[in-house]
Amino acid sequence: MARLSPGELLGRLEKGKPIPAILLLGKEPYLRDACRTQLTERFVAEASRTWAVSRYSAGRGETQAALDQAQTMAMLSPQQVVFLEDAEAIEKLGEKNRDEAVAQLGAYLENPAPFTVLVVEATGLDQRMKLGKLLAEKTLVVECGLGEKVEERLASATTLAKAIAKEEGVEFEKGAAEDLAEFVAADLMRLKTEIRKLATYTAERKLIRRQDVSALVISEKTTTVWELADMLASRQSKKAQEFLDRLLRDGEAPLEMLGAITWMYRKVMEASELKGVTNGWQAARSLSMRAEQAELAVQSARKISKVRLLGGLRALQRADDRLKGGKDARTVLEFLVSELTAPDAQATRS
Repeated sequence: MARLSPGELLGRLEKGKPIPAILLLGKEPYLRDACRTQLTERFVAEASRTWAVSRYSAGRGETQAALDQAQTMAMLSPQQVVFLEDAEAIEKLGEKNRDEAVAQLGAYLENPAPFTVLVVEATGLDQRMKLGKLLAEKTLVVECGLGEKVEERLASATTLAKAIAKEEGVEFEKGAAEDLAEFVAADLMRLKTEIRKLATYTAERKLIRRQDVSALVISEKTTTVWELADMLASRQSKKAQEFLDRLLRDGEAPLEMLGAITWMYRKVMEASELKGVTNGWQAARSLSMRAEQAELAVQSARKISKVRLLGGLRALQRADDRLKGGKDARTVLEFLVSELTAPDAQATRS
């Protein structure tokens, strides 16, 4: 069947055509949660959700139980939604149990219950295996991810940020949504939380400016970021690694740390391209930062060459991919520091 984005799912539901089975495929929890909400609200009245919305997990061995429920009419509701989470766990079963579970799903999908919407959820599936092929063919696939490349994720997160802001009754000025998406490392759950804070912060103005993002979201970590910038600029790799290790021990989220470093690098890059600017007061407006922060960006731009900045941004993209791919955070950050403190010649090759 067709593949849709979460945004396209609502339009598909509004057409009113029967959808016997849906696959929510991807690692982004915010998008999966948004799809669950849309499906529940579309098919089951609020008063009936206790009886007509059920959740099962393939990881707990509940595949057959979910299918049994799908074939049983719910109480007090003409339709029901049955969620089967963790479907990727089926791929990890032994051959006999895996084939049995796939056969059970296949039998149901050949003759789905007309009163049920079966929603299968998986963070990822091997399309070479029977399960992936079956679900790709027999279900409506909704891609719950932001893309593989950093640029794709940031673009998708920026679009969603604008949509979430609209729901909150506010809008972003040019560049503000991009700043926010980049700083939260395209973490959509945090993105939504920060937009709600910003909507309250902007009050009657109803416009989220870049300086609002800087003041309310970014300022919490700027001191830390610029301390690190000085270590990286002077190639103090051991000191920078110890600094990041301490932040990890203090409970800082690795992706948030990476988002802060990426934001800092982009601001230094912007500062390096300013003409006729000698201090933070002059740079503040162009960089959409407070003067003291802009001064730190200008100083860092004098210490870090353009070659190192470009190489650093590429290294940050790779680190983002590794963290989101499940690699050990400390190992990823240790390797990142070695890349960010490398000589210019090595940065050029990276």
